Amino acid sequence: MIKIQSVSKSYAKGKIKAVDELNLHVKKGEIFGFIGPNGAGKTTTIKMLTGILEPDSGEIYINGKNIKTDTIEVKRSIGYVPDSQEIYDRLTGMEYLNFIGNIYGVSSTQRRQRIEKYLELFALKSAIGELVRSYSHGMKQKLMLIAALLHEPPLWLLDEPLVGLDPRSALTLKEAMRTHCDNGNTVFFSTHVLEVAERLCDRIGIIKDGKLIASGTLEELRSGETGASLEHIFFELTSGDEGSTV
Repeated sequence: MIKIQSVSKSYAKGKIKAVDELNLHVKKGEIFGFIGPNGAGKTTTIKMLTGILEPDSGEIYINGKNIKTDTIEVKRSIGYVPDSQEIYDRLTGMEYLNFIGNIYGVSSTQRRQRIEKYLELFALKSAIGELVRSYSHGMKQKLMLIAALLHEPPLWLLDEPLVGLDPRSALTLKEAMRTHCDNGNTVFFSTHVLEVAERLCDRIGIIKDGKLIASGTLEELRSGETGASLEHIFFELTSGDEGSTV
């Protein structure tokens, strides 16, 4: 589903290497967790997968399509939730969802059914007629999740999707992620909640200083260290890193 080949991205005229020769393959039907310290390159990688940022070098393929040459087709196959709440807050929640539905060409019948389903799942029905600017952080996060799932894309790209969600909504999202992948689709998400990654992910990638330093199932990451938690593995591999999110 995702193939990243020798992808690099720099900022500040090449002085800051956010992603450095990244190679990664994510298969259909799996939940892939992408973890790393602040500033490791997680958000930059996800933004390149969505086409928001263009790599300095390397190639990215989504479901066999090159994101440079098949940009629109690739973007239609993605549901993206950014780590920042970039949302039109002068619209009502329903106006915002209809706006997203129009962009992706979701029919009125499908739109009505899906909006009803997700509003019920994420307990947002009572506020959907209110202006988004009046929403709490958690409510905005729910609205963004519903908007990203509205066109039922095969690939979910989620950057810290659990931040701000109440426990019930977080559980709902995790169950939806599992169901999505059990149906042959893919979820790629970043998180700082290592316990969630450990319990939920089929495979995990650890990035440090823009480089992928480990990738595999939890058992593969343990490398014979019986019973080691993901938290223990993570700190063993990334100790000494601090920084701002990139």
